[in-house]
Amino acid sequence: MKELVEVIAKALVDHPDEVVVTEKEDEKSVILELSVAQEDMGKVIGKQGRIAKAIRTVVKSAASKDDKKVIVEIMQ
Repeated sequence: MKELVEVIAKALVDHPDEVVVTEKEDEKSVILELSVAQEDMGKVIGKQGRIAKAIRTVVKSAASKDDKKVIVEIMQ
């Protein structure tokens, strides 16, 4: 899942070298923290959060086969 979020985010931003995804895992869930350059924050979130919601939807559907809850957090 980490690689999926990283590929999507790098395709959206102007500074792909500053995209960092960290993964925290426990028994039932995985938390993916996405960090991008400050000037790219709007591109990752999108108008009214539409792009962020789309990223979360894609990751959630990709994770459904593993029976784990995946949470994507966009960090500042």
